[in-house]
Amino acid sequence: MSALVSYELADSIATITMDDGKVNALSPQMLSELNGAFDRAEDDGAAVVLTGREGVFSAGFDLKVLTGGGAGGPDLLRAGFETSVRMLSFPGPVVVACGGHALAMGLFLVLSGDYRIGAAGEFKIGANEVAIGMIMPQTAIEICRQRVAAPFLSRVIDNAEIFRPEEAVAAGCLDRVVRGEELREAARSTAGRLAALDRAAHAATKLRLRGPALAAMKATIEADDAEFRAVS
Repeated sequence: MSALVSYELADSIATITMDDGKVNALSPQMLSELNGAFDRAEDDGAAVVLTGREGVFSAGFDLKVLTGGGAGGPDLLRAGFETSVRMLSFPGPVVVACGGHALAMGLFLVLSGDYRIGAAGEFKIGANEVAIGMIMPQTAIEICRQRVAAPFLSRVIDNAEIFRPEEAVAAGCLDRVVRGEELREAARSTAGRLAALDRAAHAATKLRLRGPALAAMKATIEADDAEFRAVS
């Protein structure tokens, strides 16, 4: 089985790249490798740049697993949201370099970074669960609630509105947009700037800032898990 996630450490910045050769579906293998890469970054005391393949950050959960019946779907849902909690509470800076489409759980991973930079282009950024007939999980709502700009919250969650990168900045889904050829350097530069902060103070303050959201997410992960297992 070929690797789906690569890890590159340079100048105390770990670049974690998802690439399944397609749409970077968040499968059990992808999430396992992603968490393994974050383990390495934590052991290395590194700041993280999380990115995807050119043109695609991630199109979200692997739907074949999510809707395939049995324990596979609930296990995948839990693993995805636990990865989001991991990113939001990671002790070092996490910069997301979104070089393309980010949909559903792909967007929720973007929203879990400390700083989010997108590539300009005709890319789709949004949560399309309602559009495909899925009731939005409670944990996904909590992720959006703590990062999406208040006037856009219903548009993102309930209206399943899809944004271009520049529009996603106004919505709070991204912090800024750069040209595609500038994305990697912009992300590394931002990660370097954040890494220059006092690491212990940054980590502790992040947990203070996000404490209520993280507590809510941990509770809703359990609620979503029970609900999804009941119908799977």
